[in-house]
Amino acid sequence: MNRTYFVRTFGCQMNEHDSERIAGLLEADGLDAAERIEDADVVVLNTCCIRENADNKLYGTLGHLKALKQARPALEIVVAGCLSQKDRDLVQRRAPHVDVVVGTHNVHRTVELLDRMRRQGRPVLEIWDEAADDTFPSALPARREVDHAAWVTIQIGCDNRCAFCIVPSVRGREISRPFDELVAEVERLAADGVTEVTLLGQNVNSYGRDLTRRRPLFAELLTAIAGVEGIHRVRFTSPHPKDLRPETIEAMAANPAVCPHLHLPLQSGSDRILAAMHRGYTAERYLERLAAARAAIEDLAVTTDIIVGFPGETDDDFERTLEVVAEAGYDSAFTFIFSPRPGTEAAGLTERFVPAEVAAERFERLRVVVERSSLARHLARVGRTEEVVVEGPSKRDPALTTGRTAQNKLVHVRLPRPLRPGTYAQLRITGAGAHHLSGEFVAVTRPARHRTRIPVEAG
Repeated sequence: MNRTYFVRTFGCQMNEHDSERIAGLLEADGLDAAERIEDADVVVLNTCCIRENADNKLYGTLGHLKALKQARPALEIVVAGCLSQKDRDLVQRRAPHVDVVVGTHNVHRTVELLDRMRRQGRPVLEIWDEAADDTFPSALPARREVDHAAWVTIQIGCDNRCAFCIVPSVRGREISRPFDELVAEVERLAADGVTEVTLLGQNVNSYGRDLTRRRPLFAELLTAIAGVEGIHRVRFTSPHPKDLRPETIEAMAANPAVCPHLHLPLQSGSDRILAAMHRGYTAERYLERLAAARAAIEDLAVTTDIIVGFPGETDDDFERTLEVVAEAGYDSAFTFIFSPRPGTEAAGLTERFVPAEVAAERFERLRVVVERSSLARHLARVGRTEEVVVEGPSKRDPALTTGRTAQNKLVHVRLPRPLRPGTYAQLRITGAGAHHLSGEFVAVTRPARHRTRIPVEAG
């Protein structure tokens, strides 16, 4: 019987894709996936460090694993990702039962580091050093969670210096993957039955800036990938508002496979706070670019990120945020209360921190404004017929099936017969809430392209 592994992911889509790559490497090494963390011989915790609760989740999970390892000393524990990059040897000091700590840029060495730990008979810590390696670990096997959709990392690192963000410290400078390599990967994914790809980067708009002195290549990449036979949907995340160029908007409008969904992080509606954050745009400039996108792209859905309680935020600053959010009329928003991350500029502004109770009250007021616009935009879709890709049973009600529109909206439907995940179907929208739509089945438009799951080459 083969040894087994379990990967638990904390964080964003970049972390999720890294986890798929780690899982692919472990399976290529002969391990099988375990259904539960308690049953695994190798446990990998792939971490995030954007907010403080990610730290708490990791060390809480490591506490649970300590008891498991005491019962099964042969259990091997790996901590990977952004938090391991940030905390480095602190992980092993706080949790000495961890066997391997691996950084953000050397996940491709996970199996090698496990082998070294076994040979040495002691824990291994290896954190990527930017001065030692500036290559992009491409062509790694990946074990995707679903057959019809795949992540494609086009870029790692970030050259921006937002005052609240620790990503540049842990992910390093921007490194773009070669254009032709990305197109070839999507072609392989399409041949394997994938119909939807999501392009990942810390700032996808700046893709290619390190490859050429010409204008950024992202719009050209969108067009090339949208033209791959078999790919029906192309998504991307996340763009930076200051770098959203007319060429990208034109590419979204001109290529039907590029989904009409734009995630455009606002962070604050106050020009004073935006300047303190080092965001590189004003609220007016942000709204101008948003208006240009909506004018060019038919039926565009827009989502965003907003931080409440950034150091020094006054009542007037927050009112400006509410005004911009109301004017933008978002389809949905990820809203956060400011969380100071060690090593960022904002973490040092302790004398300007907003009291927790004030931030919480502002957060609730913002939620009301966001949900009001979300509900209005969802209600406007009632009566329309939408194409969705089937994802599977609803987590809350297994009698319902969930699907997702091109605008990335979740639709719940009661199907007359089961449909395989990855099937495209027409649904008539019959109801709306702030966070989802309800629909009734009309017809299948494209059956799922089913084939036996195998690890595929993915960067």
